[in-house]
Amino acid sequence: MKIVIIGGSGLIGSKTAANLRQRGHEVVAASPKSGVNSITGEGLREAISGAQVVIDLTNSPSFEDRAVLEFFETSGRNLLAAEAAADTGHHIALSIVGTDRTADNGYFRAKVAQEKLIKASGIPYTIIRATQFMEFLGGIADASMDGDKIRLPPGLFQPIAADDVALVVADTALAAPRNGIVEIAGPERAPFNEIVARYLKAVGDPREVIRDPEARYWGGRVEELSLVPLGVARLGHIGFDEWLRRSRAAA
Repeated sequence: MKIVIIGGSGLIGSKTAANLRQRGHEVVAASPKSGVNSITGEGLREAISGAQVVIDLTNSPSFEDRAVLEFFETSGRNLLAAEAAADTGHHIALSIVGTDRTADNGYFRAKVAQEKLIKASGIPYTIIRATQFMEFLGGIADASMDGDKIRLPPGLFQPIAADDVALVVADTALAAPRNGIVEIAGPERAPFNEIVARYLKAVGDPREVIRDPEARYWGGRVEELSLVPLGVARLGHIGFDEWLRRSRAAA
């Protein structure tokens, strides 16, 4: 089966491509570097021609509200139009758990817009909503600095390892379209500030994490259940300690 991954050179894309190739499938890992650009439309139709499945793992280079909305709307329209012309049988997109529950977060609003385009396209689809990746915990800490402290809300957090995300994306590519949303999360749930503090301690980072209910997450207010699945979710197999061990081994 021919499977095209738009954003195939990124963290999840590269892992998903490797997984699917190991299972014997033809994988096109498309990105601007390979001459496929979902914003300009360059190379899209040629890359998608003959593909049974297209996986959208694109991400905006900017988190500014207007820029990120324009990115996902433009990219989504171009990609779905190319798929419609190619009669693609399954469109898969990676989104975010809680994206429709944090309206003051511009990035989340943009992902909602992307999801709406997919649902209205008429192309069979599956939307995978994932919790935050463990690989981004350090970046979250950096972005949450206030002076010499890190301020984070105590809302529940359930990060997932990128390897687990890629496995689900690959499994979904080989399954029938759900025409709906699948949620995935890590196996451990705890307050946001506690998980980041645990990560920093594990990597020897001395910065102090402050529990602050008023702290924002990428500009959005976070309630207790804003960032975790509310219903049935597929849980990853890699816990925090195992992920940390693998990360150190790979360093």
